[in-house]
Amino acid sequence: MNLAAAANETLAHNSNVLVYSAMAVYTLAFLAHMAEWVFGSRSKVGRTAAALTAEAAAPAAPSVRTAQQGGTAVLERPKVVTRSLTDSRDVPDGPGAHGGTEKGDLYGRIAISLSVLAWALHVAGIVTRALSVQRAPWGNMYEFSTTFAGVAVGAYLLLLALKKNVRWIGLPLVTTVLLTLGLAVSVLYTASDQLVPALHSYWLWIHVSCAIISGAVLYLGAVATLLFLFRDRYEAKLADPDGPQPGTFATSVLERLPSAASLDKFAYRVNATVFPLWTFTIIAGAIWAEAAWGRYWGWDPKEVWSFITWVAYACYLHARATVGWKGRKAAWLGLIAFACYLFNYYGVNIFVTGLHSYAGV
Repeated sequence: MNLAAAANETLAHNSNVLVYSAMAVYTLAFLAHMAEWVFGSRSKVGRTAAALTAEAAAPAAPSVRTAQQGGTAVLERPKVVTRSLTDSRDVPDGPGAHGGTEKGDLYGRIAISLSVLAWALHVAGIVTRALSVQRAPWGNMYEFSTTFAGVAVGAYLLLLALKKNVRWIGLPLVTTVLLTLGLAVSVLYTASDQLVPALHSYWLWIHVSCAIISGAVLYLGAVATLLFLFRDRYEAKLADPDGPQPGTFATSVLERLPSAASLDKFAYRVNATVFPLWTFTIIAGAIWAEAAWGRYWGWDPKEVWSFITWVAYACYLHARATVGWKGRKAAWLGLIAFACYLFNYYGVNIFVTGLHSYAGV
């Protein structure tokens, strides 16, 4: 018995070492991403301002002109301009954080390589924690936070492996992961321990894993939504030559991002794809609640805010499918929905007492 306890304690210690090691490598990845953006700002690639100015100079509506040929009027076919559904602009994507420079691209690749190494250490820390407690490593906020960060990075690396244009997520993602892990190891840390009896169920693997995956993917959608708001405002200013123009710093950063239309589309697809999984998460939680507490729904704060989050994302998806609410209005709904998810995790777990309150917080 003592040998088993000592082995578990050693595994818990190793888990902490691996998580701290991952944080160190994530810090190096953060610095590499910063270098990518810095060297990319020196790029001489063509600016999107020219494209936007030309777009703004286009006629508001096609006209029909007539020409006389031997006394006969001939109608000339008007020029049809196809525009983005999210706005009246049709803008190409930016070159990326590296700005088209070789040095910027080199640092970006180094950052990705470091992120892969950090993620491997991160996952090893999570697995070692699970071995030390001999259960799913999601019994408290420390374990949930470390796993959430690992899944978010894993989803990002998967998109890169699928050749998706998502390298622009790298810097905000690594920054967020460092903040999440820093908060987890300093404020939320809980020593390895067993679960309360109500949590001893295979539904822990199903319900909580779905909640973690849903939140991690929704986070990627929230980042894209936030960047869409900045990029959309930037494009609007460039399209209005008579109005105030963006500053040098804003131009250097925002011109390298995908277009507002691309960011909007990415956010919508991500949120729409993971929404059914979040729906299943709530259903699985209700089934587990019936097995643990004898009722499917009891208006516990966690249950209420999970439902509020579901409604918020349902409103976002409905608004995104409605022509009059596309673009910025739908984007704000998407950010509000993710804010509900964050409050459901941090706010309810820390400040509200309920059946779902995590131990050791």
